[in-house]
Amino acid sequence: MRNSASIPSTIQAGAKQALQRHAQQILPALTALFSDLNYSEIAHQRISQQSNSGEVFYQGLTCAQHPQFATVMIKWQLSIDANQNSADLIHEAGILRSINSLSNNQNGVAAIAPPILAYDNLRVQILAQSLPLTILVMPYYPNGNLATQLNSRNHLSLTAQKKHRFIVQATHLVANLHNAGWLHNDIKPSNILLDGSMQNHADNSRITSDVLLTDFALAEGLNAPILASPAGTPAYLAPERWQGYAATLQCDIYAFGIMVYEILTGMRPFNIANQRSEPLKEWAIQHCQQPVPTLSLEYSRYQDIIDKALTKRVEKRYQSMDEILLDLESMGK
Repeated sequence: MRNSASIPSTIQAGAKQALQRHAQQILPALTALFSDLNYSEIAHQRISQQSNSGEVFYQGLTCAQHPQFATVMIKWQLSIDANQNSADLIHEAGILRSINSLSNNQNGVAAIAPPILAYDNLRVQILAQSLPLTILVMPYYPNGNLATQLNSRNHLSLTAQKKHRFIVQATHLVANLHNAGWLHNDIKPSNILLDGSMQNHADNSRITSDVLLTDFALAEGLNAPILASPAGTPAYLAPERWQGYAATLQCDIYAFGIMVYEILTGMRPFNIANQRSEPLKEWAIQHCQQPVPTLSLEYSRYQDIIDKALTKRVEKRYQSMDEILLDLESMGK
């Protein structure tokens, strides 16, 4: 499961040390390759080790400058199997192409995801091997993501009006994705990018930026879901996913409901202790057995939305994001 809860500290420390050793060999090779591709001011932001169906690979994010594209984020995936391509990132690039083809403004459809500036499958020389590397280049968004607005420091400066705008924008965004025929399967604040100018002052005098979805690694066609086992971020995973059912539109709606609660209150409705011996079991209990949370009086007008987005019974949950938009419109500001 991606982004799953913590593992025992001794194992975690050993894995971290191994990753640091591997990074010392991988990152310099990537820096040299990116320099050859005309990128400069290369700064590696993140590297992680993943596994999928027996394949071990490394993923990362790198910020850089490009003479044509200005500041960019390079999402990359390196397989340690010299004969195997990085299928996950290839999958994500294909979905982005499909989504972006529908929302290039020429069709009058709002943008859903960042544009692809460059994409390639390359080879990089590491440890005397020529290994397959997939890179996906997208614009850099200096305002970051919605999660940065919901941390303990920034959330205090968000007015009720600004929170409402975030909710409305995110509702439109996910609705547009579903109407384009896709499930995201990992809706959460860190996957909502803030595009455009933004003022982070207490007076909130400037209108908030537009929003875009990112990280389509788990996305599936709306009519052909295949992820029956739990996959995604445990804090946002719908009860039926823990029970072994395939992803549906209502799973995205449940995750969206968690996010709405988080936008309003600055915290998620369900949480577990960091050092639980069986964290996934604890997350399953939280989502499947804990009651739908009650909002404070200040946000009580959103309670009906929370109730219908987070209900445990799929048939009682919102059937589409458009229904949420109707409730938001009837609520007003």
